[in-house]
Amino acid sequence: MTPEQLKATCLALPGAREEFPFDESTSVFKVSGKIFALSSLAGVPLRVSLKCDPELAVHLRTSYPVITAGYHLNKRHWNTVELDGSVPDRLVTDMIEDSYDLVVAGLPKAERERLRWTALSREQRVPGARS
Repeated sequence: MTPEQLKATCLALPGAREEFPFDESTSVFKVSGKIFALSSLAGVPLRVSLKCDPELAVHLRTSYPVITAGYHLNKRHWNTVELDGSVPDRLVTDMIEDSYDLVVAGLPKAERERLRWTALSREQRVPGARS
């Protein structure tokens, strides 16, 4: 996945915005003011940090060496993925969508309705995942 594809995938989600609250080089993708993805898009190697269900986070870390506990984030709820091609793009996209879903699920009902949000279950998006 390229930096352009990563950015486009994040911004394609309903209500998603890119902001730069930390510095000019760290893209922070938010929905309703809540972070669901962070990346230095010009970074080499390209990495993205994503919110993740704690059990799934451990499963992904044991399955892919380039998926590690969230860098400078809550290690239980965040993973950092090095986008070197060893994790299939479809799985990265699923992880971005899952992160978004976790954030949106915590929003008030009126906000979820405004976003017209309907989440897929993890089993439909991430092979081997458990609810």
